[in-house]
Amino acid sequence: MKNIENNHLIFNKKKNKEIFGNINLTQIRNINEFQFYLTLIEKTYNIGFNMVNGYTNNILRVDLTSEKISIENSDDIFNRRYIGGEGFVAYYLLKELKVGIDSLSPENKLIFATGPLTGFAIPGAGRNSVGAKSPLTGGFGEAEVGGYWGAELKHAGFDAIIFEGKAKDPVYLWVHDGEAELRDASHLWGKITGEVQEKIHEELSDKYIRIAQIGPGGEKLVRYACIINDLRNAAGRTGMGAVMGSKKLKAIAVRGNRKQEVADKEKLRELLKLFNEEIQIRNAGYFEFGTGGDYMEEAASSGNLSFRNFRDGGFTNAKALDPRTIKETLGLEKDGCFACSIRCKKIIKIGDPWNVDAIYGGPEYETLGALGSNCGIDDVAAVCKANEICNKYSLDTISTGISIGFAMECYERGILTDKDTDGIKLNFGNSEAMVQMVKMISERDGLGDILAEGVKRAADKIKNGSDKFAMHVKGAEIPMHEPRLKQGLGLGYAISPTGAEHMTNLHDDTIAHSRVMTYHGPIGILEPLEMDDLSPRKVRALAYYTNWRYLFNALLMCYFVSWRYNHLTEIVQAVTGWNTSIWELMKAGERISTMARVFNIREGLTKDDDWLPDRFFEPHTSGALSETAIDPNKLKSAIQTYYKIMGWNENGMPTQAKLEELELEWVV
Repeated sequence: MKNIENNHLIFNKKKNKEIFGNINLTQIRNINEFQFYLTLIEKTYNIGFNMVNGYTNNILRVDLTSEKISIENSDDIFNRRYIGGEGFVAYYLLKELKVGIDSLSPENKLIFATGPLTGFAIPGAGRNSVGAKSPLTGGFGEAEVGGYWGAELKHAGFDAIIFEGKAKDPVYLWVHDGEAELRDASHLWGKITGEVQEKIHEELSDKYIRIAQIGPGGEKLVRYACIINDLRNAAGRTGMGAVMGSKKLKAIAVRGNRKQEVADKEKLRELLKLFNEEIQIRNAGYFEFGTGGDYMEEAASSGNLSFRNFRDGGFTNAKALDPRTIKETLGLEKDGCFACSIRCKKIIKIGDPWNVDAIYGGPEYETLGALGSNCGIDDVAAVCKANEICNKYSLDTISTGISIGFAMECYERGILTDKDTDGIKLNFGNSEAMVQMVKMISERDGLGDILAEGVKRAADKIKNGSDKFAMHVKGAEIPMHEPRLKQGLGLGYAISPTGAEHMTNLHDDTIAHSRVMTYHGPIGILEPLEMDDLSPRKVRALAYYTNWRYLFNALLMCYFVSWRYNHLTEIVQAVTGWNTSIWELMKAGERISTMARVFNIREGLTKDDDWLPDRFFEPHTSGALSETAIDPNKLKSAIQTYYKIMGWNENGMPTQAKLEELELEWVV
């Protein structure tokens, strides 16, 4: 271990005195003495790096400037109040980040966090969170990602890692069974993700090491660069890969074999048996085809699937992008995340002319839409190639596809010319041009350099009215779910602290059916509401539902595993031993939402940023939703109602009373 501060390992002063008497532990002379005392602590009190009831209680802090590595400890109250994942991210960003810093400066902090369920054999719990001040929005930045890396970090003995400062030369962090060291990554800088994984596995002589990393897109500070786990899982939104690149941090390699225990093994076994017998059946579509399976044609016909930069309807060949078609024409294998039997991840290998490598997986629904229909493209092989490039170079496929769709519309309207595109015919439907532009963005080449800034900044540079075609909220590009159709979701886009956000959001169709009480009764949503409803009842449903979703981001539970409200509460009880409830867990989600809101306010975002592009106040030009649009007055009223339900004032600022209720008085 390199430069590790042992004084942070002191778990309890009274216990330490019992063990060590008057020994000054801060004066331990070398690593051998450190390991001796650490082992003594662990054996005597059964604490340290073993995971007990969901937490290791160890947070790794890495100062890349000084190369100092230290370990800090959390306690039960902190864990229960902030849970983990996005909760930990929000806490540390608010507590430690200076106001107004440049998101790509050494002063930003990059936080990787797990949750209490991470590392246990619970379907859907194989995720981790990454957060920082976003280089895309200038506000709260956070993303979740699946795979195996998060579980491996927990097994290595840590709940979270906080990176600060900036390395002089490229480095990667090697974490294994309670130890951590920085290693030179100069030979890895500039290489794509697959090459980096292969070289780290060779260097450390272990092919089972799990790696979170950036490709050249992150190194070149593409503002929507992502962080890639296991080559095919992306912490996609808000530009966390750019923050990682700004710190000269190439990768975090993790390996762990630490023990893990739960408070109630029998209860957890009972819940897992329920999953195997009942819940997994409800996920059969994901198991067979992954996201987008049996849905692309329906999404196109309803207008939910973006077509030509959210301008048009009538995308008639959505079947070509359907995962069922992929399976029939190209072949489709499946993979999954840690301890999850659903296996919703696609694996696709394609030969000439695209030559797609299977190690980079395959496109999710969002990718099929963003790089496919949104760009007017129905060539699924080209979309698979674009997805592969994004995973090689660490780009968010949503922002990449929306940026290219924006450029295509500007090109067709004459705002961009052949001179601007280096001769590329950037028309909607040109699959070769789309793939070429993905590569240009990843390398910041030509027009790609402008689009790498995101559509908001790109429009500011291109000018000539191009801002009308920049589909973003707070600078974050809009995902593949149509707010004209799902108007509660549109409200969720507008008020989300991370910009347009489709996961921590209400999808109106989930509460538009007659069985709504069966599924959502435990949080007080009792009656179905129409898709285009923006009444106070819809706003109330959005507030309750999204607070629960923020809990998912703290527990790091996958949205695609359909645990019911009571099931998830019982899982938390079984793992942690807490006498918790749906109410307390929803309050934890509300606490996270409120912290993210406060962060944005202090960074200069205002209620004016809680808005949608004007395009959504007009219908589609053709096809589905050609007579449907959002009423801006209803949206404005719904936003004010949301503020009041959340305990915020008319400017969207949480009141002192609300902060006191959520035990957030310290944020003032």
